[in-house]
Amino acid sequence: MNRSLKITLLMDAAWLPEDDPQLAKDDLTPLTERHVTVALRGLGHEVRIVGVSDDVREVVTALTGDPPDLVFNLVEEFRHERRLDKDVAGLLELLGVPFTGSGTEGLMLCRDKALCKELLGLHKIQCPAFVRLPPNRRVRLPRNMSFPLIVKPRLGDASEGVVKASVVKNEEELLARVRDVHEQWQQTAIAEQYVEGRELYVSVLGNKRRIAFPPRELFFGNSANNAPRIATSRVKCDPAYRDKWNIEYGFASLAPEVARMIAKVARRACHLLRVQDYGRVDLRLTPENKIKVLEINANPDIAYGEDFAESAAKGGLTYEQLIDRIVNLALRRHEDQA
Repeated sequence: MNRSLKITLLMDAAWLPEDDPQLAKDDLTPLTERHVTVALRGLGHEVRIVGVSDDVREVVTALTGDPPDLVFNLVEEFRHERRLDKDVAGLLELLGVPFTGSGTEGLMLCRDKALCKELLGLHKIQCPAFVRLPPNRRVRLPRNMSFPLIVKPRLGDASEGVVKASVVKNEEELLARVRDVHEQWQQTAIAEQYVEGRELYVSVLGNKRRIAFPPRELFFGNSANNAPRIATSRVKCDPAYRDKWNIEYGFASLAPEVARMIAKVARRACHLLRVQDYGRVDLRLTPENKIKVLEINANPDIAYGEDFAESAAKGGLTYEQLIDRIVNLALRRHEDQA
């Protein structure tokens, strides 16, 4: 699609600079919003930036007073609550405006780590065994689970609430970590079987026909031998910490048949979890080449230089081509649903 579009880019108002995000020089403007804006304008589109704050009426007014051809949805929270990102997508669905990324179904199914695993398991996609551990209930493990386990907030975003102490080796550590999750995150915890293996991230693009780009891998380098090799929140968010322990992201070297199997699982997982336009599948590959899906990210970071864009580049797409594909996928999906 070559025509110029009126595109409204929705972002969290907390990060909205006073001037245009493309021109902002401060370090507070998220790179994703800046990179997407530059790419869209480079493609010839007219881009307007709208911040989503605590008042839904402001969003409705912005989108109905001068309706855009498309909303590029980069909102990750509403009223400082990440679990409400699905409601912003729901508002866009109610308004009938075309928008990029997953809708209410995909965002809800992927955020609930327990429900996600249950649905994938019903369709023969392997995930680690897990158990829900609600507050004010006795902590009991099913017979098919044994230590070590990893404890996470059930509705956490990416690696929220995941620290070194999340990997527990006995009942005492399990009880302590479950209590921490209940108190700090005010939600049900899940304990899942810790899977030894390689940590891989598979970026998926498309709807009816999905493409799985070359997988990225998290290499743990000089991590202490007794430290759990997991993607903690600090590993994901602190470059200085990664440098200290020689932890880095790179492309996975895989046998062709293993790569094909991983791509097939990733595409199918995104289909089953109602992921729209683009998403990422996080998984572990065991030493026996068994695939264990950890979670699906229905709203992954698509900034230039991050895993999704890097994988797309390895798959043959420039950054502008990636953003153009996402725009066209969203428009085509909306037309098909009309």
